[in-house]
Amino acid sequence: MRPMRVLLIAAVLCVGRVWGCPDEVPATGAAAGQLQVQRPNILLIISEDNGPQLSCYGDPFVRTPHLDRLAAEGLRFQRAFVAQAGCSQSRASLLTGLYPHQHGQIGLATWGFRMYRPDLPTLPGLLRAAGYRTGIIGKLHVNPESAFPFDFSRIPVANFQRRNLGDYARSASEFLSTDKDRPFLLQVNFPEAHDPFLTQVDGLPQQPLSAADVRCLPEAGLDPPGLRPIVADYYNCLMRLDSLVGDLLEVLEGSGRASETMVIYLGDHGADLLRGKRTSFEGGLRIPLLIRWPGRVVPQVRDELVTSVDLLPTILQAVDQDIPAGLAGRPLQPLFRPEVVRWRTMLFSEYHTHAAASNYYPQRAVRTDRWKLIENLLPEEVHPDYDVTFRKLSKEAERRKIPGGLDLHAEVSGAAPNVRTAYARMRRPGRFELYDLQTDPHEFCDVSTAPEHAETLRSLQQSLLQWRQETGDPLLLAENLRRLTAEVRAVQDKSEGRQLVWGYPEYFFGREPAAAGDLPKTQTVRKKKRLP
Repeated sequence: MRPMRVLLIAAVLCVGRVWGCPDEVPATGAAAGQLQVQRPNILLIISEDNGPQLSCYGDPFVRTPHLDRLAAEGLRFQRAFVAQAGCSQSRASLLTGLYPHQHGQIGLATWGFRMYRPDLPTLPGLLRAAGYRTGIIGKLHVNPESAFPFDFSRIPVANFQRRNLGDYARSASEFLSTDKDRPFLLQVNFPEAHDPFLTQVDGLPQQPLSAADVRCLPEAGLDPPGLRPIVADYYNCLMRLDSLVGDLLEVLEGSGRASETMVIYLGDHGADLLRGKRTSFEGGLRIPLLIRWPGRVVPQVRDELVTSVDLLPTILQAVDQDIPAGLAGRPLQPLFRPEVVRWRTMLFSEYHTHAAASNYYPQRAVRTDRWKLIENLLPEEVHPDYDVTFRKLSKEAERRKIPGGLDLHAEVSGAAPNVRTAYARMRRPGRFELYDLQTDPHEFCDVSTAPEHAETLRSLQQSLLQWRQETGDPLLLAENLRRLTAEVRAVQDKSEGRQLVWGYPEYFFGREPAAAGDLPKTQTVRKKKRLP
């Protein structure tokens, strides 16, 4: 095995440095001087495909009273982000405390992408070992499922058709009504606001928004009339989500266990509209994150840069368990009270693929308080997801029979010059993109070639490279990038009743030579309900 590969393996399995932080992460809650208290229950609520488009985050169109109340009673993080703007990738990072290139879930579980090792420490496994009863309601969407030992499971599908939405609260009631002497971890995964964007389900929301009530999200840089009905129903999904969260919190209150429960709510990534999901832009990575813990979290709003990989160490410290060495994040407990604290100065993220060839475009990114640097690992090549997203939204407008349809290429052609340039760059980016988020919060103007920002560019390039080296990024090896690119691009569609077996978990670390041509293999499996 070559020395570089040995180094990468060691870095993936034991990452000692907490990046962008002025201090090292304490090993346990006690080491941080935390008072010894009864271990809390954990209610983890995850929504689909939504950024901070909630009224508590200042969105002018949506109405989310239950989430607003949760925010008012707890901690609202204004600048929270995920590790990758994709469902399986983001959820695996949340549950392992690692970046996708560290745990291996670099694409959707429904396309066979999987973690490198089934024995990586995970949230349900660690809490179950600590005596917690563990439950999950809704899809897991991470491979292998055996790495996530939940004692209780209900609705193990994506449920994007929104069938029997009342079953989420009923299942939670069932879980909370048994084994009351043990602390619990309950993860509830709602289907909102994933597409299809449905106007109303089971009478929710009671007063749906229409195209006349909304504008397109600002990160799009476009506001075509043909897109507004779709955006309106995206907001309707969020208002329906709010009602479902309200029902869930009512069940928690009725159980008598709310006062001893830490409630964490977050989105898994941004909206599946323009310049959101499946990108490294703020619209894809920024999420809502709320934490309520009566008596332990002072209600407030924090502006620090936080990430979903912080949640595993936060939960472990809250339940007074040792934090495994090498996690990518740090406990959020210093931010639970209103004091000013030293905190990280930069955050990192990445992108690989979503399904397969149609979305493949590996990227790495670093964000500071002011700046965002994106590194495209296949510069000057066409990003396939650009046209995929345009076609998807145009077909949705056609399905809805929206008058005039939706021609996004024409809309871009008629947009302001900086927006036109931003979309052209998104379709065929260069090696680096640098954005001044202070003056350009929606990332329309790349200043990577501006002489006055040369030092900022150089500094962020160095920080990004150093992070990739110390976290064992397998794509630092050109051969790994070449082989992964060949392997993913060989897959254009997934055959019904077959499951892809990717070679990258082996050849990334030299454990086994890849098959000839680096083509993924398939194995026949029992046909089961597919997740989109």
